[in-house]
Amino acid sequence: MFDYSHAIVRSPAASVVAGLRAEDGPDPDFEALCAEHAAYVRTLEGLGLHVTQLAASEEFPDSIFVEDPALVFGEGAIVLNLAAPSRAGESALLSPVLEDRFETVLHMQGPGHADGGDILVLRDRVLIGLSNRTDRAGAEELISLLARLGKRGEIAETPPGILHFKTGCSLIDEETVFALAPMVNSPAFAGMRVVEVPAGEEKAANKLRIRDSILMGAEFHKSRAIVESFGIPTIGLSVEQIGRIDAGLSCMSLRWREKI
Repeated sequence: MFDYSHAIVRSPAASVVAGLRAEDGPDPDFEALCAEHAAYVRTLEGLGLHVTQLAASEEFPDSIFVEDPALVFGEGAIVLNLAAPSRAGESALLSPVLEDRFETVLHMQGPGHADGGDILVLRDRVLIGLSNRTDRAGAEELISLLARLGKRGEIAETPPGILHFKTGCSLIDEETVFALAPMVNSPAFAGMRVVEVPAGEEKAANKLRIRDSILMGAEFHKSRAIVESFGIPTIGLSVEQIGRIDAGLSCMSLRWREKI
């Protein structure tokens, strides 16, 4: 399930320094953020993915985070309905790109909202975490759309204080979740092994498995050691600037395995 062949990314716009954030803090440095993004793209390409890089969109500061407005699989794509008013147009911006690449593209039509950052794809199901960005109506509509692609969706709870479901968890392998303390005992992970993120390295929860490697923030030494104890090499990347706008490694790309 990690054997991706393709990815879509979007270049950061200068407006990204005004991106959404849950708390006050320093703005990212634009040049440094561009360097982080470029290193990320090079890493995906170095792991063998065919990467399509879309032009920057000044109108949408957060549009660098292409995972939020869509969900993609080899079977097709789903265009989501973002809750944040400043991001509402990102779905329409991305939709033609998906139409060009996928035979089947489904669209959320109801009043509910769902962000890709709240969606964790497991081996046998797709978890949809309720949050300030994903409501129950959106999650229920998304379950119906997933079924049309042959996927089973389930609703999960995102603990208070965690922005997105995937802010607090990610996969080490098909059976192992790396999760923040408030999510360790989540019923959504029943039957799976759950490993707690070390205290002080909470941002390491958002990492990204690509094929046989895991991309992680370079500074999270304890977390990288835990992941590597499973026999999976880690690739350390700088996430300081994107972290200033509440982002991590998973949200900067849409990834899928193309059907042959």
